[in-house]
Amino acid sequence: MSHPHATHLRRTIARAKQRRGKAAAAPRLADRLADQVAALVGSWRFILIQSTLLVGWITANAIFGAGGWDPYPFILLNLVLSFQAAYTAPIIMMSQNRQTELDRDRSVADYQVNLRAEADITLLHEKIDLLREKQLAEITDMLRRALDRIETLERRRPEGERG
Repeated sequence: MSHPHATHLRRTIARAKQRRGKAAAAPRLADRLADQVAALVGSWRFILIQSTLLVGWITANAIFGAGGWDPYPFILLNLVLSFQAAYTAPIIMMSQNRQTELDRDRSVADYQVNLRAEADITLLHEKIDLLREKQLAEITDMLRRALDRIETLERRRPEGERG
């Protein structure tokens, strides 16, 4: 016969797996793309490549002067950077919003686990208190019986032997 705690543990593990299964649904294509763009734009590799391209752009146009494809004040460069910012900012926000949703789900799951743990701990405290009360009652009963025996033995002794 299985132990009741083992059954409870199996049910708890099954519920946790079921929750994880729901949360682990494959992200949509748009979500994966947003995550990849956010990971790329938020990396040192991207910053270094973009910085190199910007320095190259400005240097090349400064060398060619008025004959360059984007002479000073680099209006085309400003347009390209504005275009990049206009698209990457909302994509990064989409990725962050999705991550926030995942974090919120994990937080709710953690809260539920903590509530269950608190209930289990409270139950254990109650059980321990009941055991202590039972032991105290048993010890008190044993002491009463011992005192009764001592009193009985005291009464049986002749009066001359009593101290």
